[in-house]
Amino acid sequence: MINRTENSIFAHPRFSPGAFVMVTLFLLLPVLLPSVSYAEPPRRIISLAPNMTEILFALGLDDRIVGVTSFCDYPEEAKKKARIGGMSNPSLEAVVSLKPDIVVMTTDGNPKEFEERLRALGIRTYVFRARRLSELAGGVRHLGAELGVREKAEEFARATEAALNNFRSKTPGNKSQKKVLYIVWPEPLVVAGPGTVIDDAITIIGAQNIASKAKASYPKYSIEEILRRSPDMIIIGKMRGDVKKVSGGLLRRLKILPAVKNSRVF
Repeated sequence: MINRTENSIFAHPRFSPGAFVMVTLFLLLPVLLPSVSYAEPPRRIISLAPNMTEILFALGLDDRIVGVTSFCDYPEEAKKKARIGGMSNPSLEAVVSLKPDIVVMTTDGNPKEFEERLRALGIRTYVFRARRLSELAGGVRHLGAELGVREKAEEFARATEAALNNFRSKTPGNKSQKKVLYIVWPEPLVVAGPGTVIDDAITIIGAQNIASKAKASYPKYSIEEILRRSPDMIIIGKMRGDVKKVSGGLLRRLKILPAVKNSRVF
């Protein structure tokens, strides 16, 4: 029970109990209510991976993108953006010089140490953590919320889900499965293994990734293993430089494979 003495604030003739409640609430509101950020969406964005660059363009953020990696060549407009180096070895100086509001990265290719260096400099980062096709739509929604384009991200995510469901509905039975090898890099020989988007893509079209049982996501592979598993089709990922020239030596060593003999190399 409150004791209203003459020295109490309640004893003042112009200060009613109702006014006291209002003042108390006014003083306590900053403590009781959670802090709210009214920060503007980031206006200057740097992308540290080709897949992130494509998604950012698809979300209509091309005017906000100020820097990309040397591997970002799609869509065509991406080639006009400032280059900050490779995925695994971006230039810290180049990134800082572009004064980004945010740097968009991925867990698949960008070194965590680089993110830590950016954060130490007070540069905001966003790490896209979706690594499987099943996680892609959710990852896009989260990215859209972070960059202030929720509606566009939702539209993109729904289209992605519809496309994936369409592929799944057309997947042939196991009897018609073709064996596929996806080469990420020919020298040293690195292929796409389990837990990768590439492995998901091969599976969703009804084919079999011959490296799906490997112990790493992007394992080093041997010529002997390829010959033993004899893929029906070989896909070589696009890389810097002349792909045919870079992979020529590898294909000569695989020339006895039906896939090579029958021009099933893409």
